[in-house]
Amino acid sequence: MHVDAPAEVVYDLVSDVTGQHRFTEECTRSAWVHPATGPEVGAVFRGSNRNGPFRWATTSEVVSAEPGRRFRYLVRSLGTDVAEWEYLIEPGERGCEVTETTYDRRNAFFRYVVAPLATGVWDRSEHNRRNIERTLEKLRRVAEQRA
Repeated sequence: MHVDAPAEVVYDLVSDVTGQHRFTEECTRSAWVHPATGPEVGAVFRGSNRNGPFRWATTSEVVSAEPGRRFRYLVRSLGTDVAEWEYLIEPGERGCEVTETTYDRRNAFFRYVVAPLATGVWDRSEHNRRNIERTLEKLRRVAEQRA
């Protein structure tokens, strides 16, 4: 998605996990786990999520933090890797292009038994596709207002 805001503004928004709930679809709250205080490789944060009446928690670790360019983290739940989320930001002459991608890391048992019962989502791939569209639109609005 094209965003009429500098890449640094977009990066600051996506890497501020404590504020992601303002534009993401499922995240309701996140907090850095001590001693982490911000986005750097190895930093850990906990997230609270919801989908209708379903609520669950995750723990994530930052695996890439390149200001103005890329923010990526590995999500774990119940001690199992479940996903990686990535924001790629390509600066341009007028604003930037932002791509949000998710990579499913769940094993079969987690994918077909645990996750659907915990989250209410049976087709996570399609669900995430729709949520990414909504998230990027909200992110665009927040970033352009901030710029």
